[in-house]
Amino acid sequence: MRIVLVGAGNLATRLGVAAKDAGHDVVQVYSRTEQSAATLGTLLGCKAVTHEEQLVADADLYIVALKDAALCDVLPGLCKGRENRVFVHTAGSMPMEVFQGHASHYGVVYPMQTFSKARNVDFAAIPVFVEWNDAEARTVIAEFAASLSRKVMPLASADRKYLHLAAVFACNFVNHCYAVADEILAAHGMSFDTMLPLIDETAAKVHALSPAAAQTGPAVRYDENVIGKQRGLLEDFPEALKLYDVLTEGIHLKAKKS
Repeated sequence: MRIVLVGAGNLATRLGVAAKDAGHDVVQVYSRTEQSAATLGTLLGCKAVTHEEQLVADADLYIVALKDAALCDVLPGLCKGRENRVFVHTAGSMPMEVFQGHASHYGVVYPMQTFSKARNVDFAAIPVFVEWNDAEARTVIAEFAASLSRKVMPLASADRKYLHLAAVFACNFVNHCYAVADEILAAHGMSFDTMLPLIDETAAKVHALSPAAAQTGPAVRYDENVIGKQRGLLEDFPEALKLYDVLTEGIHLKAKKS
């Protein structure tokens, strides 16, 4: 399948590598940032372009992997002259219908995973959620998604936005808590590496237990003695203290309902 990749960020990079590894021909990478386009183009062995008019008009699939705001900005120029080709975006919170009025055949390919440019991922194990507007788009999108992942599932835009929201809690907010822990440890001469066995076991537990059942710590039982002491230790970390209070209350309230 001949593919044009629009975007050169974390997701675009890993998706481009996965597409190439699956045997697809990534013919172009587009980014308005010349260096980003060139870097990914070199990695994928394809041409890098920085203007919509430079894009080929005969690709089988155009994958738009951009931030939500940028997605809406580029669609008119991106789809012009290519209206009958198949377009997808990769955003969790944007509706499929963002392509309406710009393209005839379109959909979504949403790989639910956290991506970093320099870190390889096993795409075959990543859940990929797909959507399409017609039979022609379905044929291309289903074939492409199945070539990347063993876990391809249809999901409508109305539901995908809640999946994305849940992923923000399960991944992005959790990682922020890692960053807070790292800051506290570094301020007292300790390494974040000491947290890794704890993090690994916490993640492993929710493979066997519900998140509510796996929850531990002073907030579950609302141990005021421990909580009071820890709040005092956070006097030099006011933003972390706010987060501590919100999470402590939330954990305790959920535990009371269980």
